[in-house]
Amino acid sequence: MSGIFTKLAPPPRWRVPVIIISGMLCGLLFYLLHISRAASYLSDDPSTCMNCHIMAPQFATWMHSSHRENANCNDCHVPHQNAAIKYWFKAKDGMRHATVFTLRNEPQVIMIRKEGQEVVQENCIRCHAKLLTDDKVLNYTASTHHARMERPCWECHREVPHGRVNSLSSVPYARVPVQGSPIPGWMKLTRKP
Repeated sequence: MSGIFTKLAPPPRWRVPVIIISGMLCGLLFYLLHISRAASYLSDDPSTCMNCHIMAPQFATWMHSSHRENANCNDCHVPHQNAAIKYWFKAKDGMRHATVFTLRNEPQVIMIRKEGQEVVQENCIRCHAKLLTDDKVLNYTASTHHARMERPCWECHREVPHGRVNSLSSVPYARVPVQGSPIPGWMKLTRKP
């Protein structure tokens, strides 16, 4: 182990500057993790989606839907096969979102991607399978299987659970929770009267 460290160690005159620069880079990394609220993405709290202001219409319309009582964002938009798949999907999708928002490349109209559509469809069926296959309620037969299980649910249920969200300005007066500032108190400017 010491042989590897010796090969990677900078020359003696560079050690102090390397330690200082490494410390600065680590501090910057931890600050970026803090300011981006990275730890919040490990939870299933729907307000996490509000870390990005662009998701306000989706949050507001979900908040006023019947799904709010029984399902959060991750119940519909994240796979549920196992924890590894769930967090891999969240990490991959989150990095894509973070990149788009950081580069200010977000579209005016947010559209779910193909991979996300497949996950949402699986989760609709996961939660509503009993209702979809109940022959007493919906007259389920082999001939109606395609219409009930293979077509995307949103072909008929277009406004579930997000209502009509066409653009960033589609719900301008929606009340959504105001997120606290990620800037630590000691960094805020204070004005003296």
